[in-house]
Amino acid sequence: MKREKVSVLDLIKIRAIANYQYGHGVGDILFSRGNDIFISRASTGRIRYIYLRDCLIAVLRASDFMLLFSIKGAQLVKEAVPPPALRVVVRNDVARFIAEGKSVFAKHVVDVDKNLRAGDEVLVVDEDDNLLAVGRLVLSPLEIFSYKWGLAVRVRKSIGLNDSP
Repeated sequence: MKREKVSVLDLIKIRAIANYQYGHGVGDILFSRGNDIFISRASTGRIRYIYLRDCLIAVLRASDFMLLFSIKGAQLVKEAVPPPALRVVVRNDVARFIAEGKSVFAKHVVDVDKNLRAGDEVLVVDEDDNLLAVGRLVLSPLEIFSYKWGLAVRVRKSIGLNDSP
């Protein structure tokens, strides 16, 4: 796919999607540098990949137009939005497994943004607010702390500690 500089109209669309989906002005914060944002389009002409300079930061999922952050994009969001917003905090003793790509179970969750809903994309961090992974929240925050069992976050991308040589 060919990369191109983002147009003003496309930048407005991307900002609006991010602001709607994540709140907290995430779109305004991340996509304020129009000169550094590039996109790739699918064969249909729709935006598919979003880059900050040379680094992929997000994918616009074709099936439902949800904006999914890469690890680099999630790191930018984490730095822009204060805790506990958009975060699921896990115990430090399981952080290594989450960083390797394992999913998060409710019994390992220490804290969670109470404004999140099941199905939301979240940042998974350890107790020291280090980014471990990004994924989809399976249980609501109330369910996580009520049941203390079951899958809480299905991890989509992790920082990949096991990928080091």
